[in-house]
Amino acid sequence: MDVVVQRVRTTWTKASRGGAAAAVRNGAPVAFPLPPDLTSGLHEVQMREADSFQPHERVLDFADLEVTLREADGYLRVRPPQMSSFATHPRSGRPPAARISAGQWLRWQVNYRLIASYGGQWHYRLDTFNVAYGTVTPETFLGTPSRTIDEQGFVL
Repeated sequence: MDVVVQRVRTTWTKASRGGAAAAVRNGAPVAFPLPPDLTSGLHEVQMREADSFQPHERVLDFADLEVTLREADGYLRVRPPQMSSFATHPRSGRPPAARISAGQWLRWQVNYRLIASYGGQWHYRLDTFNVAYGTVTPETFLGTPSRTIDEQGFVL
């Protein structure tokens, strides 16, 4: 299966919810160039408030992926990430799985408010899943997606 997933994960605390810090956070990209030799796999980019939202990249196995991918009848079926039991989501329902055909790519975004198991402090996370079905170039996710699913909700 020729599939590349880029997971862009941005995390922050209450300190970056307003003012200049929020402007920096909101300016963080939701897509990056892919490693030139990646033809299938998971490209992860993490940006954390503690690192001034500087990107940290690595290539991982699909075993580390939260979305479910299934190929059938010439389409790639992408199921949304499972919701953490430690997260709050002011959403009443989840969208169904999405299908894309060869040569297309999908951007799926979902945000969270999570409570830390160590000390009970809230933190926030935005996950962007860029999913391409078929051949990719390093610039694949820098353009306009074939389909976008936005599950971002208001989190206090």
